[in-house]
Amino acid sequence: QVQLVESGGGLVQTGGSLRLSCAASGSNLNLYIMGWYRQAPGNQRELVAIVTPGCGTNSADLVKGRFTISRDNAKNTAYLQMNNMKPEDTAVYYCNARQRISSAKYWGQGTQVTVSS
Repeated sequence: QVQLVESGGGLVQTGGSLRLSCAASGSNLNLYIMGWYRQAPGNQRELVAIVTPGCGTNSADLVKGRFTISRDNAKNTAYLQMNNMKPEDTAVYYCNARQRISSAKYWGQGTQVTVSS
C-alpha cells in the first residue's frame, strides 16, 4: 500500500511558476512509475507527465517545454515544476504511483492549481 500526499498548489498569474511535490510513504518508490494527472471542471482526468524509477520521462504535448517532472528516490518524492503557466492549466492536480510489475495504482488526494489571466 502506498500513501501519496501532494503539496504546492495555489493561485498564480499567467506566465508564473509553481512546483508541486508528491510525498510517498508505505513502500519503496523505486518499484513505481510516478505520474502527475490533472482534471479541470467538466473534463476527464488527463495525463500530464510520468517519470520512471530510472528517471526517464514523458509528458503531454500541451505541457512540453513548460512542465518538468522529476523524482528523488532517496526522499520518496516526485515533483512537477510548472513554468510559463496558462489559464488552461487550471485544474486539480493528482499524483499517481503505478507499480511496475503488478500495475497496482495509487492516487493522492489532489491539489488545486489556479492560473489567473
